[in-house]
Amino acid sequence: MEPFKTVRGKAVPLNRADVDTDQIIPAQYMKRIERTGYGQFLFDAWRKDPDFVLNDPHYKGAPILLAGRNFGSGSSREHAPWALQDYGFKVIIAPSFADIFRNNCAKIGLLTVVLPQEDVDHLMARAEETPSMELVVDLEAQTVSLASGTWSRNFDIDPFVKHCLLNGLDDISLTLQKADAIASYEAQRPDFLPVTTS
Repeated sequence: MEPFKTVRGKAVPLNRADVDTDQIIPAQYMKRIERTGYGQFLFDAWRKDPDFVLNDPHYKGAPILLAGRNFGSGSSREHAPWALQDYGFKVIIAPSFADIFRNNCAKIGLLTVVLPQEDVDHLMARAEETPSMELVVDLEAQTVSLASGTWSRNFDIDPFVKHCLLNGLDDISLTLQKADAIASYEAQRPDFLPVTTS
C-alpha cells in the first residue's frame, strides 16, 4: 500500500453519530472480493437525498471525512473502509471509532484520527461554514491543523500502526520483510514436511 505521510485538503462534515458499516456500504453491493469499485456505492441510501453532504459540489475531491462518535460500528465488513478509500478519502477524523473498523482501515492505509468531541465539533462547524477550508494531517508529527495555521491539535496513534502507515506496510509486506528468515527456516526442515512456495 502507499506510504502515508501528510494529507492536505478539504474536509467533508458528516455530522452524524453511530454511522454503521451497512450505512457506509450496503450489503447488497458486497459481491466481489476486489477492493476497488465500491466508492460509487458509498453511503448509497443517503446519497439519494440531493441535500446529503457528499452531493454538495463544494466538497468534491475532499480527502478528509469528519464524522460523529462511534463511526464504523455494526458488522465487521472490510468493504466499508474499501468504499471510503475508493471514494477518495485518506483520513477520517471522529471522536471515536468501532475497534474492528479502525483496524480494517489501518490495514489498507486509511488513517483514522481520534480527537475530542469539542475539537471535532469545532472542525465540523468550520467545514460547514466554509467548505473551502483546508486541513493538514501530518502523521509523522501526529497533528491535525487548519491550513491557515490558526488551529492545531495533536493526536495519539498506536506506534506499530504508525510505523506500518508511514512505510506503506500491509500484512503481506510485513511478512515479506522476513522472507530470508522464512527461507532459511524452511531449508532446515525435513523434505517430507510442506514448504511455502510463491
